[in-house]
Amino acid sequence: MFITLSRQYAAGGSEIARMVAEELGWTVVDNAFVDQVSQRSGFDAGDVAELEERVPGFLERLARSSALSLPEQLLSAPELIEDPAELKLARITQELVSELGRRDRIVMVGRAAAAVLAREEHALHVRLVAPEATRLRSAIERLRVPAEEAPNRLAETDRNRERYHREYYGRDWNDPANYHMVLNTDLLGYRGSADLILARARALGWQ
Repeated sequence: MFITLSRQYAAGGSEIARMVAEELGWTVVDNAFVDQVSQRSGFDAGDVAELEERVPGFLERLARSSALSLPEQLLSAPELIEDPAELKLARITQELVSELGRRDRIVMVGRAAAAVLAREEHALHVRLVAPEATRLRSAIERLRVPAEEAPNRLAETDRNRERYHREYYGRDWNDPANYHMVLNTDLLGYRGSADLILARARALGWQ
């Protein structure tokens, strides 16, 4: 049993994940996930944290598309890899998410977990959204992003997450059909959003 939270930037993903996990007595996989990938890969935790936010170039997209689905083709054409370090991080991230998906009672935030674990049973995939104005205010007040930087940070982060899902997994990050629930955290609040996720989890018999 596991819950994945895909979130727009500053929509409250980490906070809602903590609320849900605390109520259920489950484990949140958020920042700790970055540390695990860092340990496995040998890369700095900051680079790992930014992986989902980066925009790939054409050669990178071609290389990672081949590498994730047909690694033997990539081995025979190493010249296609523009950034092998990023490709390595993407592979390790995918492997770790898959491993966590075989564990029980986990709440996973981001890292394209809904895409990696799309075919797994006993899963609840949730997407968290909110109006731009609300997320800008949250970015400035809660995440301490300078006001003059907040609009670009919000737009670039969401755009890069969308591209990350499309280029690595061939999925539309914004398509509601890829999730069991899509919740507006502005209208529902963090507590209200968490309660709806908990209600569904309990309806499934997850305690």
